[in-house]
Amino acid sequence: MSDSHERALEALARRGRLRSLAAPQGADFTSNDYLGFAQSAKMGEAVKQALARGVPVGAGGSRLLRGNHAEHEALEREAADFFGAESALFFGGGFIANTALLATLPARGDLIVYDELIHASAHEGIRLSKADAVSARHNDAESIAAAIDMWRAAGHSGRPWIVIESLYSMDGDQAPIDAIFDMAQKHDAILIVDEAHATGVFGPDGRGLAAHLEGRADVISVHTCGKALGVMGALVLAPRRMRDFLINRARSFIYATAPSPLVAAAVRASLQLCRDEPERRDDLHRLIAFTGRELSKHTQYRPSGSQIQPIVVGSDVRAVALASALQARGYDIRAIRPPTVPEGTARLRLTITLNATENMISALVRDLACADAETAA
Repeated sequence: MSDSHERALEALARRGRLRSLAAPQGADFTSNDYLGFAQSAKMGEAVKQALARGVPVGAGGSRLLRGNHAEHEALEREAADFFGAESALFFGGGFIANTALLATLPARGDLIVYDELIHASAHEGIRLSKADAVSARHNDAESIAAAIDMWRAAGHSGRPWIVIESLYSMDGDQAPIDAIFDMAQKHDAILIVDEAHATGVFGPDGRGLAAHLEGRADVISVHTCGKALGVMGALVLAPRRMRDFLINRARSFIYATAPSPLVAAAVRASLQLCRDEPERRDDLHRLIAFTGRELSKHTQYRPSGSQIQPIVVGSDVRAVALASALQARGYDIRAIRPPTVPEGTARLRLTITLNATENMISALVRDLACADAETAA
């Protein structure tokens, strides 16, 4: 390793931003396994049944070669039906799906307008795109409209593409989807909604916060499978011709080994569980409401109203210290620092999942209040 690498690591350490891998330890308040699917007996049984019927672990090649399996195609048919879209395309992960989507569909001469807090995977796709791109203020439909109007005033005639998350991964707040969709209609724009953290948790059968817009020719959604669905991969729901274009032009689809057929079988099972066990969502939303009441009672932090609860402390060093204090008390909680979040907004990102109970949450909030006072001193 070069001296420049060493200096960069040392600089990260001084700023409280040096990262390292750590195995899960303690009570789970950091995973995205919102519905408890990842370790559920029913998901394990679904995998066993898939193996018994001969579903292979590996695909053996890209889907355009020999890697296309019946399980991939069955998942895509079932996902399109479940979410109410014309077609679905399965990718190996949400990062790959967002990158492929934005690098491939918006063309030279088009405009991508993206929320300033959009995920890093969208930024990567935008970086690779030939389209113009500009950010808009967070959750602000008027800011998006102003960006499009300014671009049009400069003489551009291409198509706008608007990129948002339905539920933001670091703040836990919902996008004003209907207001943004109405504005998109007025500007003849395509709306891309990343439902990563809403899939399974919100909407009818867990179909997301933009479920009422699925199936439209001017709406594309991304549903990741590694969060509430408990597996891995991602589904892009889109009009069929856009799916065809991705298959023919998206480099991270064309040149990548296909996702495991066994994983595809597991995602099929998790979609079925979303339909069959609505009580999981009900239980999760009760825990979310309980968490909000406990936070309001015992801390200064405002409830987010979702399963993602940020504890914003500002300083990188303090976020690490607060996380360490809670880890020492038996909780798996991690510090989130820039560039994942904006400068000056380092935080803990608490997640509420069915792996927790009310007693665990109550104890956590009280320990958070104590640790917060200790690290602030």
